[in-house]
Amino acid sequence: MLRPLTALAALRLPLVAAADTASRPAYVPPAPTALSSGSILQVIFSLLLVLGAIVLVAWLLKRINLPQQGGRNLLKVVSGVAVGQRERIVLVEVGETWLVVGVAPGSVRTLHTLPKSALPAAEAGALEGDQTAFQSWLKQVMEKKNAA
Repeated sequence: MLRPLTALAALRLPLVAAADTASRPAYVPPAPTALSSGSILQVIFSLLLVLGAIVLVAWLLKRINLPQQGGRNLLKVVSGVAVGQRERIVLVEVGETWLVVGVAPGSVRTLHTLPKSALPAAEAGALEGDQTAFQSWLKQVMEKKNAA
């Protein structure tokens, strides 16, 4: 059961709080500042400066990491084919010799050695003929698909 004095105090609290807020000015947040053309230009200039610095650093790293070009390259990867998920067979040219090399994670093995001129021109032409045959077949299939 509430005492009469407590009940009066409970009724009086909301009135006091309302009177307090009426006497104080309400908080008004400051208006957001509009973007001026000067600040937009400053942001764009800063962005271009950062992008330019990135390009400059990339160019410098590329120039620094170039190997010394002493005459001609003695080692050249001619071709390669994947024979598994992580295994490859690579044809490497070393001077006037071709090495057929098997490459797998953690190991590199020479599979065969042959002179550079050992690959007949007919076989190279046959490989190119296979590519042109595939190209013509692909072109025909694409034309049929586009016509339909």
